[in-house]
Amino acid sequence: MWGLELVTCTKRVKHFPAPPVHPSQPVCVDVPSATDAVLGKSMMLTCIFCMRREELKAKTRVDWYYMPTNDKDIPKTHIYKYENDAPVALDGPFKGRLTWSGSQDLQDVSIQILNVTFNDSGVYECHMVREFQFFIPSVYTMKNITLKVKEKASEDPAALYSEIMMYVLLVFLTLWLLVEMVYCYRKISKSDEQAQDTAEEGKESQAGKQIGRQTET
Repeated sequence: MWGLELVTCTKRVKHFPAPPVHPSQPVCVDVPSATDAVLGKSMMLTCIFCMRREELKAKTRVDWYYMPTNDKDIPKTHIYKYENDAPVALDGPFKGRLTWSGSQDLQDVSIQILNVTFNDSGVYECHMVREFQFFIPSVYTMKNITLKVKEKASEDPAALYSEIMMYVLLVFLTLWLLVEMVYCYRKISKSDEQAQDTAEEGKESQAGKQIGRQTET
């Protein structure tokens, strides 16, 4: 008698360690600042200096200046600074009305003006200095923002266009409904007239048949 021997084979699977996951850096996008402020509202002065990967570890200093006009003969007023990891509002016409709105990595070094007045119109300069280690030269950059203060916010062209299109659509729908109502009324009236004509013809034919029968008798 033959015996059957069952042999089971197991396949060894090698487990490779998962590759390390490195934390991703936030994406920096350099966008221009808005230049129209509304009286009595808050206004963000956007100032962004994106850094390369090798510049992420740097000592950063930020200085904000204000000038009523873009005249070089008029001295600048130092209104705000960021130094030694701390924002500082300086004495002057903006005392108590400036707040820091920058990012933690100091790529965004924006500030915000509270309770905007007409006197806040003018030119703002954003100066940034980055000092690096390992013999990398320092980086100095500057941006200008010309601010205009208006009494009321200007209407958004897109919102105005949407409002006009809404009224045009309402007028079109109203006219379409009127046309449909007139069409339905005429159709119903025509159906009633046809029904009346058919009924009258039926009555006339019945009357003619009765007269013919009486004549035959």
